[in-house]
Amino acid sequence: MKRITSFSTCIALICFAFSGVHAQKNKNFLKTFPKGDSPQEIGKRIADHFVGTVNKFIGEDQRPHYIHYPVTCAWSGALEFAKLTEDKKLQQELKDAYQPLEGNRKSMVPVPDHVDFAVFGIVPFALYRQTRDKHYLNLGVSYADKQWGKPFGKRAKASSYYYYNNGLSWETRMWIDDMYMITALQTQAYVTTGKKIYLNRASKEMVHYLDSLQQPNGLFYHAPDVPFFWGRGNGWMAVGMTEVLRLLPKNHPDRASILEGYHKMMASLLKYQDDSGMWHQLIDDPNAWEETSSTGMFTYAFITGVKEGWLDNATYGPAARKAWLALIGFINENNDITNVCEGTNKKNDHQYYLDRKRNTGDLHGQAPLLWCANALIRKK
Repeated sequence: MKRITSFSTCIALICFAFSGVHAQKNKNFLKTFPKGDSPQEIGKRIADHFVGTVNKFIGEDQRPHYIHYPVTCAWSGALEFAKLTEDKKLQQELKDAYQPLEGNRKSMVPVPDHVDFAVFGIVPFALYRQTRDKHYLNLGVSYADKQWGKPFGKRAKASSYYYYNNGLSWETRMWIDDMYMITALQTQAYVTTGKKIYLNRASKEMVHYLDSLQQPNGLFYHAPDVPFFWGRGNGWMAVGMTEVLRLLPKNHPDRASILEGYHKMMASLLKYQDDSGMWHQLIDDPNAWEETSSTGMFTYAFITGVKEGWLDNATYGPAARKAWLALIGFINENNDITNVCEGTNKKNDHQYYLDRKRNTGDLHGQAPLLWCANALIRKK
């Protein structure tokens, strides 16, 4: 009798354990958040803050004297947030903010002869999708096509012609930052026009970077000659892969390679996420400081991967939730996020990365907050 009871107990425990695993696997970790921490609330705070400060970024007396890519990234994120939440007032404010660039601030519109300048095209693409004003469409398309056209301007060099002749963007420079700057413009051109040439450009470029730069641990050096896993640089790569994968059909010839690179990177990031939910200025250095722009980008990649089914929910769902809650804890009373690494060039020096200035309210950090909010709000 005892043996039967013991056997029955074992079966019950196994069933209980199985049901617990099943429940964990199907639990939605990304749906409900404490009051004040929801993506709708956080996104609204950050988007309204951007609208209130955008004019200072397009002033003629500001440096640089053009729209810098962090402004582009935050603007695009705010436009998507306004669309997702059907916030007509915010949409109008973001559209109105563009008007000086068609008037007395027209000189601030960047010439698309470099990845950091060409990415500006994602803003007119977003504005076109919301207004159907063909002026925006034509501007965005011109940026996307010039990125794959013949090299031009003072920044063209011998390597530009090499990449151009091999079917890649002439703006290719083999820095990991490029895999957001280039692919964002081309994927947004695809989303806006429906023309597959833009998606194919983005995927081909991404495969080239993955084949050339991804390390055995799934992460990326800042550049081939700089063997450090800088946080935000890897963040650009994570977001770029995520955006391309969101759009690639399952039977696309480049999808398997990109998904493999994505999985390798996400597994490594999971390993290096600290107990608080954050990632560090140098990903593999636990003594490096907690950095918010990279954390925001990795959080976006986790959230999207879980919701799209690329990542195991039971494993990555809790990690994505923990990262979001940790990240928004760095937002101060002025709706500025703290601990944002300043703009950073490559340098073969470990201490150089540790000594980078920690900015507050830097749009390198504000933009990923909006991306994360959008990813959480999107139905998929």
